[in-house]
Amino acid sequence: MTDTDITIQFKDITLAENHLFTGYSLTVEEKEKVLITGKSGSGKTTLLRMLLGFTRPDSGEVLYRGRPLGPEILPLIRRELFYLSQDIDLPQDPVETQIKEILSANDLDTEPSRLPALLELLELDRTILSKQATALSGGERQRLGLLLGFLLDRPVWLLDEPTAALDGAMKQTAVQAILDQNKTMIIISHDPVWESDPRLTLERW
Repeated sequence: MTDTDITIQFKDITLAENHLFTGYSLTVEEKEKVLITGKSGSGKTTLLRMLLGFTRPDSGEVLYRGRPLGPEILPLIRRELFYLSQDIDLPQDPVETQIKEILSANDLDTEPSRLPALLELLELDRTILSKQATALSGGERQRLGLLLGFLLDRPVWLLDEPTAALDGAMKQTAVQAILDQNKTMIIISHDPVWESDPRLTLERW
C-alpha cells in the first residue's frame, strides 16, 4: 500500500478528555467505506471532528492524503469532505434558497438536473423546496442532508448516524443509495441496517 492508496489516517491518537482515545489508529484507503459502531459516548463523533480540524488530539497524528492535518491542509479537507452531522442544523431560510446558496458557494449549477430524481429517490415532495427548514420533521431534515450530499458530490463522506430518523423502507433506500457512491466514506451508526452489507469494512468499538 502506498500513500496514494490512503485517504485518511489516524495514527496513535490519544485524547485525555474523558479518556476517549489512547493510542488509537485507523487507516481508510481510497474508495474504502468504513462503518464504525459502538456504544454512545465512546468518541465516534469526536473522531470525525478531529478530521475536520475542530478537535485536536493530545498526541498522535491525523493525516489526509498523506499530509499531516494543519492550517495548510484544512482548505483541501473542507473542499473535498461532505460531513453529515447528527443534528443537521439548518438556517431558517426556505429549503430551495439554502440549496441554491450551498451549490453557488461550491461553484455548482444552482438548477441541478438531478434534483427531481433525487427528491423522488428520497421520497421528498417537491413542495418541500418552499418550506422553511425549521418546519421540517427529523426524517425530512435527514433526507435533505443526504440530498445535499448527493448534489455536492464530494469525494469523501463523513456520515454521523445518517439513518437514525428514517423509517424501515427509507433506511434501506438510503443505505443502498449511499453505498452505491464511488467514494471514500466513514459512517458512524448504531443502526443494524448497515452491518450486513459486504461493501463496508466494520470497525466495532
